[in-house]
Amino acid sequence: MTNVRIGVMYDRDWAPEGLPAFARRAEALGADDLWVVEDLDWNGGVSAAAVALGATERLRVGIGIAPAPLRSPALLAMELATLARVFPGRLVAGIGHGVPEWMARAGVAPRSPLALLEETITSVRALLRGARVDLDGREVRLEGIKLVHPPTEVPPVVAGVVRPRSLELSGRVADGTLIAEGHGPDDLARVRTLTERGGAGPEHTLTVFSFTCVGDDPDEVSRTLHPHTEGHGAWLGRPQEEVFAVSGTAREAAAAIDDLAKAGAATVVLRVVGPEPLDQLAAALKASGRPTPAL
Repeated sequence: MTNVRIGVMYDRDWAPEGLPAFARRAEALGADDLWVVEDLDWNGGVSAAAVALGATERLRVGIGIAPAPLRSPALLAMELATLARVFPGRLVAGIGHGVPEWMARAGVAPRSPLALLEETITSVRALLRGARVDLDGREVRLEGIKLVHPPTEVPPVVAGVVRPRSLELSGRVADGTLIAEGHGPDDLARVRTLTERGGAGPEHTLTVFSFTCVGDDPDEVSRTLHPHTEGHGAWLGRPQEEVFAVSGTAREAAAAIDDLAKAGAATVVLRVVGPEPLDQLAAALKASGRPTPAL
């Protein structure tokens, strides 16, 4: 098995009160990461990350993603710095455009989503490094902002983006790129090309979300995945059968994770669908060669 971090998503549809126990169990099973979601009307990403970090001891927690229009970069940097100071080395901050329709509903749709994302990521990263930020940008204005308690270990800031110009932007300003569900190994080559066009070097990481269903009955796995991959295919503009998923038997799921790793993924985050998601996670981890923990 290629060296790759394996994480699990705490799905947005799961009630927030279940997060602490889920995070502890994922950590006990040997997962490297747990990623929380911030979608309008669901849960807050920063608060969910705080819950997961506080419930665990070593698990790295990712925010996937904080929509740039919803927060001032100053406030977002303050929140991230607080988490990073209390839980050093255990946070990844994902920032993205946000769904345009949702941003319009919230009354925060920017004039230029690209400019807003670039100015947000640039200023947040600078603030987390302890710099004073003065910015009179197209979308962001900051005057003499400087964190009193910047992180002792600066967390990576990754861009959760899909489209070509945004991927180039990620390569220019972010520590890594967070890739949405449905993208497979061939897509990662295209992503790497676009981020490198923006200026990304080999240290620019790729984190891939993937729908996951692990089971021995192929028909049941297909039925369970179908509503998720069908809807996501429509969003991606590709047929349902071309939506990549980590699925099948545990061995097949492990092979799919390995394929993503060989294509350049540093982290694969499993968005598990179907019953007993932690049992599915345990099976995928075991088949990937992770040692069975003593529970």
